[in-house]
Amino acid sequence: MEDPLFSLINKIAVGDHQALKELYGEFKARVYNTSLSYLQNAEEAEEVTQDVFIEVFKSAAQFRSGASVGTWIYRITVNKSLDSLRHRNRKKRAGFLASIFKKESVELQIDTPHFNHPGVELENQEKARILFAVIDKLPDSQKTAFILSQIEELTQKEIAVIMKTSEKAVESLLQRAKATLRKNLEIFNPNRRNSE
Repeated sequence: MEDPLFSLINKIAVGDHQALKELYGEFKARVYNTSLSYLQNAEEAEEVTQDVFIEVFKSAAQFRSGASVGTWIYRITVNKSLDSLRHRNRKKRAGFLASIFKKESVELQIDTPHFNHPGVELENQEKARILFAVIDKLPDSQKTAFILSQIEELTQKEIAVIMKTSEKAVESLLQRAKATLRKNLEIFNPNRRNSE
C-alpha cells in the first residue's frame, strides 16, 4: 500500500512550497528530537532540522514510490546528525585527549553536557544528562540503534530499514549498546555494582 504522504513528496518534487510546509508540520518535532538526541545542543539540532528539510526539498524527485516517507526522513535525519557530530569532533580533535583524560588521572572521564531534552521531566533532567553523555560515547551504529529504539520508540524492523541492515543486526547493536551503557554508567554510580 502506498504511503499517503507520497503525494506530498510528488508535489515537493515539482517545487511546491506549501507541500513542503505540510510535510515540515508533520515531521518537524520528530526530526528535531532525533537530532537533539545526537547533538545534545538545541541550536545545532535546529540547524540539522533545517538541513533535513532542505535535503527533502532537493531530493524529493529521487524518492522511490512504495518506500516509507517517514523512514526516508529518519534516514536523512540520522545522516545529517552524524555529519554534524563529525564536523564538531574534527574541530575539537586538538583537545580530544585533554577532554577525556583529566589531569593526573588515567581514568576515562565523561563530562555531562548542559543539555535538557524536551521529552524529559524536570526531576529526571540530571539523570538524563548523564545518560545522554554516555550515549554520546557509543559508536555511531550503536548510538543510532539505541536512539531510534529507546528514544524514538521505533520497531527493530523500522530501524533495520532506516539503517539499511537486518533486524538481527539491529538486535545485536542494541544488546552491545545496552551492555556498554550499563558499564559506563557505573562511572557515575560505583555503588551500583555493590548493590546488585
